[in-house]
Amino acid sequence: MELQHFSHQHPLVFIEETSHENEKVYCSGCGEMVSAPTFSCVACGFHLHKQCAEAPSDLIHPFHRNHSFNLLKTKPDNYKGECVCDFCGQICEHFVYHCSCGLDFHIKCALFSYNIAEKGITEFQHIAGIDPLISTENRPEKLKNAQCFACWKPLLDSVYFSPDCGFYLHVKCVDLPPEINHSLHHQHPLILQFNSQRLSCQICQKPQRRGFVYSCSSPCKFVLHIGCATIPTKINHFFHRKHPLILQLKDVGLPCHLCQETKPNQILYCCSICEFALHIECASPPPIIEDKSHPHPFTLFWRHVSFICDACGTPGNHASYICSTCCLIVHKKCISLPGTLRHPMHYGHPISRTYFLGQYEIGSWECRICHVEDVNSRHGGYYCSVCNYVAHVNCAIEDYNWYETDESGRIDEDDADTSALIPYSIIKETKEGENVVATEIKHFSHDHNLVLSNDMSDDKYCDGCVLSIFTSYYGCSQCGFFLHKSCAELPRKMHLWFDLHPKLHPLTVDRIFRCDICEYESNGFVYTCNICNHPYCLRCALVSDNPICEGHEHRLPCYKYKALCNACGDSSNWPFRCKGCNFALHIRCLTLPLTAQHKSDEHPYKLTYHDNKNYPESNYCDICEEERNPTHWFYHCAICDTSAHPKCALGKYSFFKQGSIYTKGDHPHPLTFVKKDHHYPECHRCGDRCLDLALECKTAGCSYIVHWECIK
Repeated sequence: MELQHFSHQHPLVFIEETSHENEKVYCSGCGEMVSAPTFSCVACGFHLHKQCAEAPSDLIHPFHRNHSFNLLKTKPDNYKGECVCDFCGQICEHFVYHCSCGLDFHIKCALFSYNIAEKGITEFQHIAGIDPLISTENRPEKLKNAQCFACWKPLLDSVYFSPDCGFYLHVKCVDLPPEINHSLHHQHPLILQFNSQRLSCQICQKPQRRGFVYSCSSPCKFVLHIGCATIPTKINHFFHRKHPLILQLKDVGLPCHLCQETKPNQILYCCSICEFALHIECASPPPIIEDKSHPHPFTLFWRHVSFICDACGTPGNHASYICSTCCLIVHKKCISLPGTLRHPMHYGHPISRTYFLGQYEIGSWECRICHVEDVNSRHGGYYCSVCNYVAHVNCAIEDYNWYETDESGRIDEDDADTSALIPYSIIKETKEGENVVATEIKHFSHDHNLVLSNDMSDDKYCDGCVLSIFTSYYGCSQCGFFLHKSCAELPRKMHLWFDLHPKLHPLTVDRIFRCDICEYESNGFVYTCNICNHPYCLRCALVSDNPICEGHEHRLPCYKYKALCNACGDSSNWPFRCKGCNFALHIRCLTLPLTAQHKSDEHPYKLTYHDNKNYPESNYCDICEEERNPTHWFYHCAICDTSAHPKCALGKYSFFKQGSIYTKGDHPHPLTFVKKDHHYPECHRCGDRCLDLALECKTAGCSYIVHWECIK
């Protein structure tokens, strides 16, 4: 008997008994080892199990009634990545049953699930069922982590068929009714089928890509997971003895009487008469919960009493958990809070959760995250014994959750190789007292060695932060390249507490960027987030969450609070604020340089915090000649008695180092960043005078000059 199969160019001959005992031969349809009977092309070594060879090219599947499946030799041509089976979750490397809606199955999985739909439990009469509560055999690790292919719940949760059948299946999932009526969707019956549209379950609100669901075949897009469909729709609960609780959808906010959380459009067990509600998972909470950070277990206490949670210090008026040994009463959700946090706002050391803050000697009980209310020593909190750092539990968790961590919850990278963070190698050093000082270094940002100097004879600007140099610095005598000693010592990677992604941010050079915080353009050093590519200039990157500012006598912690900036009068939702003085700054004003140079004055302007002059003629900006608010910060030249708004004194390009080289663009020669003070040549692009930052060609015989605005 011969068969001409679409997957092979030659006729296939039927072989009733195998003759491959001494060699491994595999079926080209399912990829498994060949066993008789088969259809084969011996000359080509092409073999198909009889079941694979006779599989229909178009399959109408009972669990997917809307479309038919087409049998393909390999994955669909338009698939760029791997093709994954929507039944077993493994990669499809051989024949595939494919549907236009995106469902794909191994040929064996498609035929097997088809037989389940047609024959149900009778298909498994010859396969042993295993009860995980009775069976004591040593299970392989693979089986411990396995999931049922039908409901995708852990296989060992219920009686299952022996894996010898080739599939992981609960016994109960094979005998599911093909159609049910459910009180949450009384309009239409729900049909057992594949979740081809990948819809989320209406009860648990979670998606399930693979396996079976109960779904409305009409365009209602109503889906229930198998496990959720079997949840009782009516219960009697001892926490509410007056009336039964009915499973129903509530589109209004009704808090759960156990956890007190409210979710929009949630399905709850409700008593409409009493407006009493319980989440499905809260209707039968665990009677005992272990807390790894506490020596004793917590026991469920169902009584409806008011209490103050000893973990977070906030009130509750519902069921709680108690530790009778320590006389603790807590919310259920607080038991599962992490025992330690590597918090980005306090990255130096982990902060630990404790139920007994009063046992520590803490200098200040002010919460170091919210800075609004003190932490109550009679209740719990997060604490660092090294730094005397304390925070409310809810503040620490809410703030921690703001950061985007990976699936493991890690926010830190492996910092073991600290040598990779060192920005320079030491060429020469000297000893000053007990300290060893590097006097000559090779910094990663520059080709030549840099020598330590205290020479302040000329105006110099740091190539890192692009601010004036008034302290010790490293310099290159050949190139006019300078770095503050503090800027030269900055690590090549650093954590930034204010960035959404708490990973190490690399330090990069030779880049023109716009700082994501202060919004100034610069060609200085920049720390960049590798995930969102947000750049941060050194002035902003080095601001701590609790900085000191010359414009105020106290520290200014950063926290969420709507306030007006005392420096400029603008509103800020995350100011740096002194609560006691009601003084606030947003970061743009906090990072203003202490001096500013402007072409309108030969002397540098100095940042000034108070205007002591009381006559109105002085309340004008000498650059833009518009009125200036005397209560706001300004720049002032005491020699010339001139004043200016900060934005006027700084301009748009104060943080570009003049004299640095630009090699991009279409000009054949390198260009130099310049600001013309007196002679203003015409821009070669737009023809206007170059009054602000420009790029000039210093090559002999070339007079090319162009606005930075015209070329960037």
